[in-house]
Amino acid sequence: MRFREGTGTPHGTRHDWKGGACMGEIILQMKGIDKTFPGVHALDHVDFEVRKGEVHALMGENGAGKSTLMKVLTGIYSKDSGTITFEGREVSFANPREAQKAGIVIVHQELNMMGHLTVAQNIFIGREPRKGILIDDARMNAEARKLFAQLGIEIDPRETMSHLTVAKQQMCEIAKAISHEAKVIIFDEPTAALTDTEIEQLFKIIRDLRARQYGIVYISHRMDEIKRITDRVSVMRDGQYIGTLISSECTKEDIINMMVGRVIYEEPKTHSHCPPDAPVVLRVEHLNAGNMVKDVSFELRKGEILGFAGLVGAGRTETVRALFGADPKDSGEIYIDGQKVEINSPKDAVKLGISYLSEDRKRFGIVLKKSITENSTLATLKSYTTKGFIDKRREEDVTDNYVKVLKTKTPGIDQLVMNLSGGNQQKVVIAKWLVNDSRIMIFDEPTRGIDVGAKQEIYELMSRLAEQEGKAIIMISSEMTEILRMSDRILVMCEGRKTAEFDISEATQEKIMNFATRDIDMQEAAR
Repeated sequence: MRFREGTGTPHGTRHDWKGGACMGEIILQMKGIDKTFPGVHALDHVDFEVRKGEVHALMGENGAGKSTLMKVLTGIYSKDSGTITFEGREVSFANPREAQKAGIVIVHQELNMMGHLTVAQNIFIGREPRKGILIDDARMNAEARKLFAQLGIEIDPRETMSHLTVAKQQMCEIAKAISHEAKVIIFDEPTAALTDTEIEQLFKIIRDLRARQYGIVYISHRMDEIKRITDRVSVMRDGQYIGTLISSECTKEDIINMMVGRVIYEEPKTHSHCPPDAPVVLRVEHLNAGNMVKDVSFELRKGEILGFAGLVGAGRTETVRALFGADPKDSGEIYIDGQKVEINSPKDAVKLGISYLSEDRKRFGIVLKKSITENSTLATLKSYTTKGFIDKRREEDVTDNYVKVLKTKTPGIDQLVMNLSGGNQQKVVIAKWLVNDSRIMIFDEPTRGIDVGAKQEIYELMSRLAEQEGKAIIMISSEMTEILRMSDRILVMCEGRKTAEFDISEATQEKIMNFATRDIDMQEAAR
C-alpha cells in the first residue's frame, strides 16, 4: 500500500507521489481550506489536488466534508482561509458560473436538467447559438451531436429530456460539462441510480476523458468501484484531510480504516437470529398490484429481518408500497396477528403499526426545510397537541432522546434536516417511526447513498430493533452483501413474482442470483 501522507493524519509529513497510472502535472490544488458554519467546523485546513489525466476519488463518511470542499471549490460557499490554485494561478470563484467559465464543472448526483426542454436546449441553456435575434436550433442540435460523438454515445439532441433514462440524462450532463471546455470534471455519486450495464458505459466514458487529460474528481461510497476506475483515493474524516492512497496498491480495508478510524467487519450472517417459535405478526396472501406485483405471498415473524432480494425492476418496492397502502392493490389479503385487515392508504397502515422508510427519503421520508424535532414527531403530532397547541417541551424531549439513541450528528435538535448528511437524515426518518412505536418496519434500500461508517450504525440499529425490541423488519436491498449480512430469511423476486424463499443458513450469492434471474415461464412450465 502506498500512502501519500507519512503519518496518516491530517497534518502528516509530506512525500512526493511517485506512483499510480497517472504522472500528469497538477492542474488543481487546494491547500489549508478552512470553513466554519454556526456550530460546525466543516473543513479543518483541508488539502486536495488533482492531476491531468487522472481519476482521483474523494471519499469519507457522510458529513466528512467532501461536498462542502467541492462547494468551496466551485464558489457555492466562500472559504474562511486557505488557497485554491488552478492551472498555476490562485483563484477564488464567486459562484458556479465563474468556476464553469474557468473550466471546473460538477456532474451532480441529483441531475439539474429541465425535463420539459430538449436535450440540446438543456446543454446550451443560457449560451444558445443565435442567428440574428433568434436561437439557431439547427446549429445547436449539430453542436450537441458533435459532443455526443466525442463521448461515443447515441442520443437525439431533439428528444425531450424527461423522456430519457437517468443514465442518458447523466450522459447529457457530461456533454454539457465538455461544452463548457471543462478541464476538471467532478462526478458526485455518479452510479447511485444506474444499472450495471449503464455503469460500464459511464466508466468507458470516464476512462476516455482520463485518456484525453481531463482531471476527474470521483465522489462515491461504493468501495468496489474505486479500484476499477480511480488512480488515487483521498480520504476525509470529520472535516479533516486524512491522506491519499494509490488505488492499485491499497485494499478496501485500508480505505475503510482511514474513513472511520476503526475496523468494520462485513461477515455474512450464518444463521437466523429469529427464534423458530416466534409468532407470525404479518401474513400476505396472493397480493396483486398492477404489472409489477403478481401473486406474492409471504410471512413475517416477530424479531425477524426478512430480506427482499432481486434485480432493479423485480417488483420489490411495488410489493411493499401495495402492502403499505401507498399504491392500490388489485387483490390479495393481509393479516396482522392472524386478523385480516384492510389497508387502503398509508394512514391505515400507520394506525396498524406499520412504517415504511422509502428508498427516496428526500421525497417521501423527511421534510428538508423542517427541523429534526418537527420531522421526528411528524407521524405522531396529534399526541403532542392539546387544544390546538403543540407541547414543544415534550416534542423536544423525545427528539433529544432519539438523537442520543441513534447517535445523530447535529449541532442541535433545531437544525434543519437539509443541513444534515445523508446518513443522519436517514436516522431522522428512523426516529420518526420509532417515536410512532411501529411494530412492523419496512426499510427500502436503507443504506443507499450512505457511507460505510453510517451503514454500520444503521445495521447495528436494525439488529437491535429486531433482536432486542422484537420489531418485525422487511428490508429491501440491491446490495448482495447487505442481504447476506442482515437477513434471517430471504425472499427473492423476479419480474413481479416471488421466485424463492429460504433461510439465511442456506443462502449464497449464486443461489440468490439464480432465482433473481430465473425465467418466469420456465418456472411455471416446471410446476
